[in-house]
Amino acid sequence: MKPVTLFLVLTLLLLAGSSFAQDCITCHYQVTPKAVSDWQLSKHSDNDVDCATCHGDAHTTYEDYAKVELPTYKTCAQCHDEKTEQFKKGKHALAWAAMKAMPTLHAQPVALTDGMKGCGGCHKQGIKTEEEIKQLKAEGSVFGHASCDACHTRHTFSVKEAQQPQACQTCHQGFDHPQWEMYSASKHGVRFLLKQNGTLPEETPAPTCQTCHMPNGDHEVRTAWGFLAVRLPMPEDEQWAKDRAVVLQALGVLDPEGQPTALLDVVKGADVARLTQEAWQTERDKMLKVCSDCHSENFAKAELEKGDDMIREADNLMAKAITTVAGLYKDGIIEKPDAYPHAFPLLLTFHDAPTVVEQKLFEMFLEHRMRTFQGTFHNNPDYALWYGWSAMKRTLTEIEELALAMRAGK
Repeated sequence: MKPVTLFLVLTLLLLAGSSFAQDCITCHYQVTPKAVSDWQLSKHSDNDVDCATCHGDAHTTYEDYAKVELPTYKTCAQCHDEKTEQFKKGKHALAWAAMKAMPTLHAQPVALTDGMKGCGGCHKQGIKTEEEIKQLKAEGSVFGHASCDACHTRHTFSVKEAQQPQACQTCHQGFDHPQWEMYSASKHGVRFLLKQNGTLPEETPAPTCQTCHMPNGDHEVRTAWGFLAVRLPMPEDEQWAKDRAVVLQALGVLDPEGQPTALLDVVKGADVARLTQEAWQTERDKMLKVCSDCHSENFAKAELEKGDDMIREADNLMAKAITTVAGLYKDGIIEKPDAYPHAFPLLLTFHDAPTVVEQKLFEMFLEHRMRTFQGTFHNNPDYALWYGWSAMKRTLTEIEELALAMRAGK
């Protein structure tokens, strides 16, 4: 008997308890054979979780493929309710909402956002409402509406795969959050990759992304500072409080008098910042507990405080740059877009910022400032200094020089 035929026969025998599954396998072994082999490798296959469990039984022929049900996180919740509840509490569940909250998202090609080839390619992990899914389908977006398969790749849905740091690499790399580059080149990452390739013994302690951010498999992924590294209440340090207020004003969260704006609710909803001391302390204590598995608590505490210190230093540079650009608005050197709140530049306009000096400000915030504190927390000296702090200093010089030239040319 030919190997291919033998494989098909064995597969059909394995699924003898489900005639519907037999039909799926028989057809899809010809149409999408790798999806079949992935499922065959999965725990689902071992536990009689067949195609209809996730896709329904309405699709039975080649012609009626449109009747197939495509899973959402609720599909997985039928069996994995504990992990789903954890996931719903974390930042990954809010990824879609956070993307949609960006002020100039509409200026991007739809293929990059709802088409999931740019921002949407990672942010699709976030939970979507039923109305949003209906709208996506009406606009021709058929696939990619689930969440869990972002880490547990379909149709294997492997726990082991999702436990590897490479599972995080696709999204956590690049311009504003190069955590993979930072981690993989840090002592933590190097040690794990040497363990992974067999150079170090399997028993070697070596933390992964999941070790620190998903301890004990907890799917509630959160950090003390949040994505933007701004938080409330204001610090006791007077200068830092002033600098952070300027950053928050340029994010549109505070008005010129330092009072909260309506955008604070958006930040709260997207969970990109900690807004109380208790919320911040809860996440910091979780991280300290993780670090203390390998390090003394006082060492871990001191290392994390260095990250706090770098946020303070970065905020000082950022506030100077924001104030410089705000001064150009005030003096009529450049026109402040009507959509910008108050008298401040808007840091989250990204590449749609209308002038070069405002583009420099956006890069300083979302690229260089991010790398300054993320590099520090991820124990990567090069990112903390050269790609972070040094880049902020250089960009601030450019912004100030551009401002002077613009004033001279008025």
